[in-house]
Amino acid sequence: MSPAFAYVVYKITFPNGKIYIGKDIGGGGHSLRYFGSWNNASVEADFSRDEMRSFVLRKEILFESYDKVAVTRKESELIRRLNASDPTIGYNRTHRRRVISGDPTQEPPCT
Repeated sequence: MSPAFAYVVYKITFPNGKIYIGKDIGGGGHSLRYFGSWNNASVEADFSRDEMRSFVLRKEILFESYDKVAVTRKESELIRRLNASDPTIGYNRTHRRRVISGDPTQEPPCT
């Protein structure tokens, strides 16, 4: 039986509205059971113990391809476009804005 999806980029939306953008390029395609590798401590810090007793996540497939390189590129693009690495918006910890020479208005060029 073939997987329902090829390799994917997905968005997880948490109960507080914050997001996590991830990719699944493992095995023969996307696994419905895979929900990413966000930093648990960061997520847990935003919720009380009672709030974590009933915790609903929404997972959306944003991009699908059989090309792992295309999926990796799209993940990076969407993390940036959706500002998922801004701690007020999301839980991604990659693709953060870097400050040059102490001037927060200056960003290094994307490579």
